[in-house]
Amino acid sequence: MRQTSIYVGLNDAGTHRQEHDTTKYLSILKTVCHAYRVAFSVHTVDGGYFHDDGSYVEETTLVLTLLEAPKETIEEIAKDLCSFFHQESVMVTDSAAEVYFVREELEDQP
Repeated sequence: MRQTSIYVGLNDAGTHRQEHDTTKYLSILKTVCHAYRVAFSVHTVDGGYFHDDGSYVEETTLVLTLLEAPKETIEEIAKDLCSFFHQESVMVTDSAAEVYFVREELEDQP
């Protein structure tokens, strides 16, 4: 099975700061995934990176994870999020994933 993650930073490409509350960005991301009819999970992470000019930036990033999504759909979602969140780029990772489900019978509760 293929697992793809799209990393979307929340600092605006022009202002270099986060323009809206993280919950607004999450709402947009969920709306995009619903529109493309893909199952997803998302988590919020804090991180930092260096620009080409050597300046250091810390920002909040949303990491969208998709399983077995068509490559064309992934590309469209990545482009939409890049545009909607006003980013220079978004990072996409793709890898093989071993996926299995664990089930347990639940006892009836009184």
